Amino acid sequence: MPPKRSITLTEAELRLMKLLWVRGESAVAQLVEAVSDQAPLAYTSVLTTLRILERKGYVTHRQEGRAFLYSPCVAERDAGSSEVRHLIQRFFGNSRERLLLSLLDNGDVTPGELRRLKQLIAEAPDDAPLNTAELNTEEPNA
Repeated sequence: MPPKRSITLTEAELRLMKLLWVRGESAVAQLVEAVSDQAPLAYTSVLTTLRILERKGYVTHRQEGRAFLYSPCVAERDAGSSEVRHLIQRFFGNSRERLLLSLLDNGDVTPGELRRLKQLIAEAPDDAPLNTAELNTEEPNA
């Protein structure tokens, strides 16, 4: 049986996952070099984090010579959806409405974003879920 995926990623795990989603298959040394521009991590720290990610089911590896090459096996969008579901369940009592109200109350929603949200809600059939892929279209802030 494959390992059960953890619901959330730590900051260190997410940092490596973002690199893997952009770069694709990478050796540990390549990832160490890629993070050196930010807060540098030791080779052993990166390797330990990758092993944790593998146990969680987020990455897989193959061996090429002496090097292990790690690849993401969870898409970035799927990981993000899982995080949002966890957030809704944990903080908003499984209520998407409470989450959206919280976001709107925050005041950081731009007029353009608000206009697109209103349009998508108005166009959505009462018995169908909202297609969130449509929210990813870029529009200048108004």
